[in-house]
Amino acid sequence: RKNTKRVPSFRKLLRTSQIKLDNKLKNKQYKQKSAAKKYRKEQKKLREAVRDAISRKPFPLEESKKKQVGKSGKCEEEEDDALPLDMMDEDDLKLIEDLAQKASFLTRDLSSNEPVHVKKRKHESVIEKYEKVPRRMQTEPEKELIHLLPIKDKSGIIPQAVEKPVLNVAHDEEEGTEDVEEGEDFVEEPLPVLTPEEMAAQRRQKLQERKMHIAALASAILSEPDNNIKKLKELRAMLMEQDPNVAVIVRKLVMVSLMEVFKDIVPSYKIRPLTEAEKATKVKKETQKLREFEEGLVSQYKFYLENLEQTIKDWKQRKLKKSNVISLKAYKGLAEVAVKCLCELLVALPHFNFHNNIIVLIVPLMNDPSKMIAELCFEAVKKLFKQDKLGYASLGVVKVISGLVRGRNYDVRPEVLKVFLHLRIKEVELQKDSEDIAPKKKFMTYKEKRKNLSRMQRKWKKAEEKLERELLEAEASESKEKKLKLHTETLNIVFVTYFRILKKAQKSPLLPAVLEGLAKFAHLINVEFFDDLLIVLHSLIASGGLSYRETLHCILSAFHILSGQGDVLNIDPMKFYTHLYKTLFSLHAGGTNEDIGIVLQCLDVMFAKRRKQVSQQRALAFLKRLSTLALHVLPNSSVGILATNRVFMQMFPKMDLLLDNESQGSGVYLPELDEPEHCNAQNTALWELHLLQRHYHPTVQKFAAHLIAGAPTEGSGALSLDFSQRSATELFEAYCMKGMTFNPPVASVTPRRKDTFLQMDSFVDEELNKQLQQHISETVVHKSLDFAKHLKETSLS
Repeated sequence: RKNTKRVPSFRKLLRTSQIKLDNKLKNKQYKQKSAAKKYRKEQKKLREAVRDAISRKPFPLEESKKKQVGKSGKCEEEEDDALPLDMMDEDDLKLIEDLAQKASFLTRDLSSNEPVHVKKRKHESVIEKYEKVPRRMQTEPEKELIHLLPIKDKSGIIPQAVEKPVLNVAHDEEEGTEDVEEGEDFVEEPLPVLTPEEMAAQRRQKLQERKMHIAALASAILSEPDNNIKKLKELRAMLMEQDPNVAVIVRKLVMVSLMEVFKDIVPSYKIRPLTEAEKATKVKKETQKLREFEEGLVSQYKFYLENLEQTIKDWKQRKLKKSNVISLKAYKGLAEVAVKCLCELLVALPHFNFHNNIIVLIVPLMNDPSKMIAELCFEAVKKLFKQDKLGYASLGVVKVISGLVRGRNYDVRPEVLKVFLHLRIKEVELQKDSEDIAPKKKFMTYKEKRKNLSRMQRKWKKAEEKLERELLEAEASESKEKKLKLHTETLNIVFVTYFRILKKAQKSPLLPAVLEGLAKFAHLINVEFFDDLLIVLHSLIASGGLSYRETLHCILSAFHILSGQGDVLNIDPMKFYTHLYKTLFSLHAGGTNEDIGIVLQCLDVMFAKRRKQVSQQRALAFLKRLSTLALHVLPNSSVGILATNRVFMQMFPKMDLLLDNESQGSGVYLPELDEPEHCNAQNTALWELHLLQRHYHPTVQKFAAHLIAGAPTEGSGALSLDFSQRSATELFEAYCMKGMTFNPPVASVTPRRKDTFLQMDSFVDEELNKQLQQHISETVVHKSLDFAKHLKETSLS
């Protein structure tokens, strides 16, 4: 039959994926290997059959007749006389000798007419296999065997047997008895049993030996890394410690030691693999030595990271290894140490090889159920963001986080997104980074030139310095452009992640982190997205499904957008002022006290940076409601709110009309109305300041008295520089009461007054004791007199 399989066309090959083509190639190679393996097995069996046939003695043809079995089932042997070899022709004898060299001639049943190798392997019995084994001369006496249960494998059933121990009777009885006694002594000798103290001492000794070995290897590597790079392998081999008594501690020590060693010996550049052309070229001995060192360092660093990764995987999978040296309980401790080492390497070696691999390992662990491991990874990523000036490492982390959030269908912890808040992406920090990274060159002063150089040399030196300055400026501007590109790409990924959550997962617990991130980076968003983003934020607030904290973040994000590039947009933010005015009374001295900081930021953006767009009626309404709120919160929040009111009174004219009791217009103040423009705040007074002036906190008293005086900048009612030059947010954080302690602390009682109180207490106690004793003695005397009088009367009668 003709092969009708068509060769695929070029167009079809283009449509075929590379993975499918690779799989086809692998299948083809696997089939070729299987065929070659099968051929080798057949050749091996053929060679074994040839050796078996040669080991036997060939018989004449007349003797190799089959036994015939009769109807009764009994075998009858036919004995024929063998044909002597000397009566055969030379040609026949030569033919027999030639055929004897072939396995099929001797292993075949001569009486049957079946072709050679007609029987399959599965039809062969155990007896036939046993008969094919060549015989040996019986030089030793037969030993009695104890037959055990057979084993079955791919080749068939394998019988099992064990020799029965028999005493040698040929020797003298005395020697036999001595051997038996020695054997009994050897068997009955008990193992030394150690007490718990001895076991603990033995464990301490082993642990001390391992520690000394680790220290010796680490110090040798640090002293001469070029010559002792091979000792890294020896140190890394101790990660597979097999002694169950010290295995866990030794592995932890080796992990930490290797981490510190790598942090010290790793160069400040990335090592790239050599090309074939570079390997073929001849180089100096020093260069060759450096190449060997770098190659060994990279390979050992890679193996070390793989060991750490495998440790974490074993803990995740809860699987015991075959060695079973470490228990399942110890896996968590090993995994925690492995995560700590990876976090240290992530922060310390962001420039070296395999840094992206470490990022891929660490970022998913930020969402780990174990709070300790998640916190470790979160802190490591935060440190990496804060110290990353160029932006390469930050970009890699942001990409992995974005993929993780999308891959988990937005079901991650909010802390995973909150880490974006620590990114160094600001214009001020960009200028600072360019100044820090720009190479600094120290040039000669005029006095040094005058002293050391001639006139012509000074002239040439001046030209050289001018050229070097221009080169340095060009290098600094180039590095700044690179950073700007990296920061732009990073921010694009961050905003894409935020917008996906706003669009697809508005009820996700990630929404507060998204709103907080938008509030921080809103001034860097493209103007084209402002309209859509403000509509989304307003719809989120109007839906009523947000908590007060999420509402505050929405308001803060909206005003950050409008205070930056959004000034050019014709948008009325009155609805956001109304939302904040409603939300203020949701705060109190309980758990919501910490959110006053967000309110202070909103007020700063809404009033201080947009004072020209704010009406007087709106400012009066917020001033009155904030003064009322200051009565319901903790002292640090009261100080921050009063500092904001001070800014209002200094920034907006005619705010002092609220310090007068007389009405300033028509209408009555409506404190329950949630519209700041229509609540008639001009017809009320700031009576709350008189209550705050009697507050137990001294700083609140000072601010209240300052506002009652009209918030003057000079004079007796003015604040000190410590209070006047600090913002409301700084004062809120300075007087924080997280430790549940009074801030500032209360002055302690003087020792004299304390001693006086103690003396008064002791004096009062003494007086009370005296009066009590006197009362008891008088009572006893009266009782005794009454009893004597009673006895006298009874005796007379």
